Amino acid sequence: MISPLKSMMDSQVLQSFATYATIVVLKMMLMSPLTSYFRLTRKVFANLEDTKLVSSAEDKKLVRTDPDVERVRRCHQNDLENIIPFVVVGLLYALTEPELSTALLHFRIFAGSRIFHTIAYAGALPQPSRGLSWIVGMLVTFSMAYRLLSTVLLL
Repeated sequence: MISPLKSMMDSQVLQSFATYATIVVLKMMLMSPLTSYFRLTRKVFANLEDTKLVSSAEDKKLVRTDPDVERVRRCHQNDLENIIPFVVVGLLYALTEPELSTALLHFRIFAGSRIFHTIAYAGALPQPSRGLSWIVGMLVTFSMAYRLLSTVLLL
């Protein structure tokens, strides 16, 4: 007997979605260690107990903000606000069995826009590079949502 998940994953659209969703989720997950790296190398912590990682004495001077740490944190927050909706909407969209070429276009553009967004944000590239990459990703998610709703409402 073939499992339902195995038969669903025979769909090229679902395989493609799983690939690109995994790429952007892993990218998002890597932002946490990057934030930690910036916190440790700049000796900037959010909580007093975290200062013990670099100092044995209570050092309230280490509990502060840093522009580089905050930049990475904001980039991570932006990922959370955009990648999670992409994964939810993208999965539902993929289940409507769209044309493979159209689905791939959505998935690839979104993944590329999020990767470029991170490069633009972390590298402090001049605007409108970051803003344009954000809007492209958002438009992709809205496009999938529109197609999903159009398909479901026509049933």
